[in-house]
Amino acid sequence: MSRARLAAALLVALGCSTPSGHVPAPEGSVAMGPRAVLEFHGRADAFYQRLIRRRFNALETFNDPFLRKHFRTTDGFFDYYAALATALDEANFKKSRPTSVTVEEFVFETPSSVRVQVRFLGKDDRPLRPNDVDLVRLDLWERADEGWWVTPGKL
Repeated sequence: MSRARLAAALLVALGCSTPSGHVPAPEGSVAMGPRAVLEFHGRADAFYQRLIRRRFNALETFNDPFLRKHFRTTDGFFDYYAALATALDEANFKKSRPTSVTVEEFVFETPSSVRVQVRFLGKDDRPLRPNDVDLVRLDLWERADEGWWVTPGKL
Protein backbone atom coordinates (compact mmCIF):
# COMPACT_ATOMS: atom_id res chain seq x y z
CA MET A 1 0.00 0.00 0.00
CA SER A 2 1.38 3.42 -0.90
CA ARG A 3 2.19 5.97 1.81
CA ALA A 4 -0.56 8.29 0.53
CA ARG A 5 -3.16 5.52 0.76
CA LEU A 6 -1.90 4.51 4.18
CA ALA A 7 -2.16 8.12 5.37
CA ALA A 8 -5.68 8.43 3.96
CA ALA A 9 -6.72 5.17 5.61
CA LEU A 10 -5.29 6.31 8.94
CA LEU A 11 -7.12 9.64 8.74
CA VAL A 12 -10.39 7.85 8.05
CA ALA A 13 -9.75 5.40 10.90
CA LEU A 14 -9.06 8.30 13.24
CA GLY A 15 -12.39 9.87 12.34
CA CYS A 16 -10.72 12.74 10.53
CA SER A 17 -12.78 12.42 7.39
CA THR A 18 -16.32 13.00 6.26
CA PRO A 19 -18.14 11.48 3.27
CA SER A 20 -17.15 14.55 1.22
CA GLY A 21 -13.49 14.05 2.19
CA HIS A 22 -13.13 17.54 3.68
CA VAL A 23 -13.00 18.21 7.38
CA PRO A 24 -13.31 21.83 8.40
CA ALA A 25 -10.51 22.70 10.80
CA PRO A 26 -11.61 23.93 14.23
CA GLU A 27 -11.05 27.60 14.86
CA GLY A 28 -7.50 28.25 15.98
CA SER A 29 -6.00 25.16 14.34
CA VAL A 30 -3.83 24.54 11.31
CA ALA A 31 -4.08 21.91 8.59
CA MET A 32 -1.12 19.55 8.41
CA GLY A 33 0.02 17.15 5.72
CA PRO A 34 -0.35 13.39 6.06
CA ARG A 35 3.34 12.84 6.81
CA ALA A 36 3.26 15.21 9.82
CA VAL A 37 0.01 13.68 11.08
CA LEU A 38 1.34 10.13 10.79
CA GLU A 39 4.62 11.04 12.48
CA PHE A 40 2.83 12.65 15.41
CA HIS A 41 0.17 9.96 15.69
CA GLY A 42 2.74 7.16 15.75
CA ARG A 43 4.67 8.73 18.63
CA ALA A 44 1.60 9.72 20.66
CA ASP A 45 -0.18 6.40 20.13
CA ALA A 46 2.87 4.42 21.30
CA PHE A 47 3.02 6.55 24.45
CA TYR A 48 -0.66 6.24 25.33
CA GLN A 49 -0.82 2.51 24.56
CA ARG A 50 2.03 1.97 27.04
CA LEU A 51 -0.20 3.43 29.78
CA ILE A 52 -2.78 0.63 29.48
CA ARG A 53 -2.92 -1.73 32.47
CA ARG A 54 -0.03 0.06 34.19
CA ARG A 55 -0.29 0.84 37.90
CA PHE A 56 0.43 4.49 38.52
CA ASN A 57 1.11 3.97 42.20
CA ALA A 58 3.99 1.58 41.46
CA LEU A 59 7.72 2.15 40.97
CA GLU A 60 7.75 -0.11 37.91
CA THR A 61 5.64 2.38 35.96
CA PHE A 62 7.42 5.42 37.41
CA ASN A 63 10.81 4.02 36.38
CA ASP A 64 9.73 2.95 32.86
CA PRO A 65 12.37 4.36 30.47
CA PHE A 66 9.97 4.16 27.51
CA LEU A 67 7.56 6.57 29.20
CA ARG A 68 10.35 8.91 30.29
CA LYS A 69 11.75 9.25 26.77
CA HIS A 70 8.58 11.11 25.70
CA PHE A 71 9.53 14.12 27.84
CA ARG A 72 12.25 16.66 27.16
CA THR A 73 13.20 16.90 30.85
CA THR A 74 13.06 14.73 33.93
CA ASP A 75 11.07 17.42 35.74
CA GLY A 76 8.53 17.40 32.88
CA PHE A 77 8.05 13.67 33.36
CA PHE A 78 7.72 14.09 37.13
CA ASP A 79 5.05 16.80 36.68
CA TYR A 80 3.03 14.77 34.18
CA TYR A 81 3.30 11.54 36.15
CA ALA A 82 2.28 13.17 39.43
CA ALA A 83 -0.71 14.90 37.83
CA LEU A 84 -1.89 11.71 36.09
CA ALA A 85 -1.39 9.49 39.16
CA THR A 86 -3.33 11.99 41.30
CA ALA A 87 -6.14 12.27 38.73
CA LEU A 88 -6.49 8.47 38.48
CA ASP A 89 -6.63 8.20 42.26
CA GLU A 90 -9.22 10.98 42.56
CA ALA A 91 -11.31 9.35 39.80
CA ASN A 92 -11.31 6.11 41.84
CA PHE A 93 -9.45 3.91 39.38
CA LYS A 94 -8.93 0.47 40.93
CA LYS A 95 -5.21 0.06 41.71
CA SER A 96 -4.63 3.34 39.82
CA ARG A 97 -4.69 1.23 36.66
CA PRO A 98 -6.45 2.23 33.42
CA THR A 99 -7.79 -0.77 31.48
CA SER A 100 -7.96 1.18 28.22
CA VAL A 101 -6.72 4.47 26.85
CA THR A 102 -8.27 6.10 23.80
CA VAL A 103 -7.05 9.13 21.91
CA GLU A 104 -10.39 10.76 21.17
CA GLU A 105 -9.12 13.70 19.18
CA PHE A 106 -6.01 15.68 18.41
CA VAL A 107 -5.77 19.14 16.91
CA PHE A 108 -2.67 20.86 15.57
CA GLU A 109 -2.80 24.35 17.10
CA THR A 110 0.40 25.26 15.25
CA PRO A 111 2.77 23.14 13.15
CA SER A 112 4.70 22.43 16.36
CA SER A 113 1.91 22.22 18.95
CA VAL A 114 -0.84 19.60 19.28
CA ARG A 115 -3.66 19.29 21.83
CA VAL A 116 -4.67 15.69 22.49
CA GLN A 117 -7.90 14.65 24.19
CA VAL A 118 -7.41 11.27 25.87
CA ARG A 119 -9.95 9.09 27.70
CA PHE A 120 -8.78 6.64 30.36
CA LEU A 121 -11.18 3.84 31.39
CA GLY A 122 -10.81 1.58 34.40
CA LYS A 123 -12.59 -0.38 37.09
CA ASP A 124 -14.22 1.51 39.95
CA ASP A 125 -12.33 1.07 43.22
CA ARG A 126 -15.22 2.08 45.47
CA PRO A 127 -17.06 -0.70 47.32
CA LEU A 128 -20.29 -2.01 45.78
CA ARG A 129 -19.75 -0.11 42.52
CA PRO A 130 -19.17 -2.67 39.75
CA ASN A 131 -19.08 -0.06 37.00
CA ASP A 132 -16.21 1.47 35.11
CA VAL A 133 -14.80 4.93 35.77
CA ASP A 134 -13.30 7.27 33.25
CA LEU A 135 -11.00 10.25 33.11
CA VAL A 136 -10.65 12.66 30.21
CA ARG A 137 -7.41 14.64 29.90
CA LEU A 138 -6.26 17.30 27.50
CA ASP A 139 -2.53 16.93 26.90
CA LEU A 140 -0.18 19.26 25.07
CA TRP A 141 2.54 17.91 22.78
CA GLU A 142 5.21 20.14 21.26
CA ARG A 143 7.69 19.57 18.48
CA ALA A 144 11.26 20.51 19.32
CA ASP A 145 14.72 19.06 18.72
CA GLU A 146 13.46 16.89 15.84
CA GLY A 147 10.85 15.12 17.97
CA TRP A 148 7.43 15.33 19.61
CA TRP A 149 7.38 15.76 23.40
CA VAL A 150 4.63 15.70 26.02
CA THR A 151 4.59 19.11 27.70
CA PRO A 152 2.88 18.92 31.09
CA GLY A 153 1.23 21.76 32.93
CA LYS A 154 2.47 22.57 36.40
CA LEU A 155 0.65 21.25 39.47
